Amino acid sequence: MNDASPRPPRRIPGGGSLTQLESPARPATGAEPPPRGPWLFGRFLAGLIALILVVGAGGAAGWYFRQRSVRIDTAAVLESARPAVVRILATTCAGSGEASGVLIDNGRILTAASAVDQPKSIVVVAPDGRMRRANLLGTSADGVAVLQSIGFDDPPLHLPAADPGNRAERALIGYTAAGKQVVNEIGSTADPKPLSQFMNAAKLGGPVVGKSGELVGLVTGPTVQTAAVVPVGRLREYVAPASSGITVASAGTCPESRGPQGGIVPVLQVAGTPSALKVRQLLANYLTLENKHDFDALQALYSPRLAASLTVARDRQGHSTSYFFNPRITDLAPDGSYARMAYNVLFAGTAKGAGGGICNRLDGRVDLVWVGGKPVIDGIAYATDPVSCDTD
Repeated sequence: MNDASPRPPRRIPGGGSLTQLESPARPATGAEPPPRGPWLFGRFLAGLIALILVVGAGGAAGWYFRQRSVRIDTAAVLESARPAVVRILATTCAGSGEASGVLIDNGRILTAASAVDQPKSIVVVAPDGRMRRANLLGTSADGVAVLQSIGFDDPPLHLPAADPGNRAERALIGYTAAGKQVVNEIGSTADPKPLSQFMNAAKLGGPVVGKSGELVGLVTGPTVQTAAVVPVGRLREYVAPASSGITVASAGTCPESRGPQGGIVPVLQVAGTPSALKVRQLLANYLTLENKHDFDALQALYSPRLAASLTVARDRQGHSTSYFFNPRITDLAPDGSYARMAYNVLFAGTAKGAGGGICNRLDGRVDLVWVGGKPVIDGIAYATDPVSCDTD
């Protein structure tokens, strides 16, 4: 008869006990199962983000270097170009006679035609103060004048073989009315700054330069308000050996010619006492009215004795083509009886007493009398003999 009751588990010698609640251990394989790989889309997304960051960084670096390649250092270009940027002064029938200019080669100079319209005489002033006479060779329809200086061979500015990119920044170098050379950043051809922001009459004819100091344009125009940049492509035509677009110009034939019409004030090189300041104002009025050829108004600055001899007619005869500039009061008598003034005068070579010259350096003694606490001019004479402006 079979017994159906459960039997105790069989024991294995040396194997310990085994109950129904235990399960046999897995046999060791010697390695863990491989980890689960990352999600395929996550891997793709991470790679895409990395690519975007690399491309973005490269684009930013490219933008930075492109900006560096077109940016201009105005201080650096002024330093490199300044010897070739000159000041132009003239007595003309039109009465303009003031501009900047740039030396290009063999003493030739480009400037604004409006400054040398019908000239009686032209002088070029270098940044270091040296002066040389110049002749007008011709002008273009867009307002460029070509001058030939005499005895002026300083290093020129060169025109580049290729036009600059339209994003390349540019600078204008020119002069103030007081004769100081300055530089202004004027933007690119694609994004120009309005010239009216920094123009004056003395900057007409000023060169526009690129980042390496090369000549890439010239500012011209009949007035400051209409000033515009003539591009380098046209300048190349005007200065080529077989130049095109330049019309030969002739000298003025008017009986009177004027230089710049702005006010002029002597530099005071003596102590600025109340008397000295009054004398400076008197001489500033005298020089300004002489330059304007307002000979009637000049009579009020003369003593009765001088007005009797230096009449309006005589004043006009002696100064009908004169332009006075660069005045300096170098001495003043303690009692205010005279002042000594050094200055330059530009005049037509055909003027009375010119002797073929066009510009002199003068050292004059101005005799003064005081009326009601104010000085008037009682006489003018040379303290030393006149010297030609182009004498070093």
